[in-house]
Amino acid sequence: MKILVMGLPGSGKSTFAKKLVEDLTELGKSAEWFNADQIREAVNDWDFTEEGRIRQAERMKRFAEGATTMGKIAVCDFVCPTHDLRKIFNADIVVWMDTISTSEYPDTNKLFEEPRHYDYRIKEKNSFPWTKVLADKV
Repeated sequence: MKILVMGLPGSGKSTFAKKLVEDLTELGKSAEWFNADQIREAVNDWDFTEEGRIRQAERMKRFAEGATTMGKIAVCDFVCPTHDLRKIFNADIVVWMDTISTSEYPDTNKLFEEPRHYDYRIKEKNSFPWTKVLADKV
């Protein structure tokens, strides 16, 4: 299973994703967390052009699918700002961190498209109760 935690930079994606993996693990479920910035750092790819963003969505998908083939739940947090990028990633569950209306990055704000489809829309800064809800349902 691939879980996408998406939203604007600074919306709490990484905090939510890390806590979700902790909650899943406490319930005895095998989960792995993939953070977009850590992945970009590991491959030294900080290209935020359209091509770079497509490459990152495909990369995140490969990491996630690698984990799922080993029987793990893949929890991936990244901005994933457009409908096309979300389609590339093809998540089983989408969590939209809708906690801020703009980020510190004007180019990302302009590019960001509100998701048409999502399973959870988190509007509260204190999102930890939602990690437990989701962990219980997965």
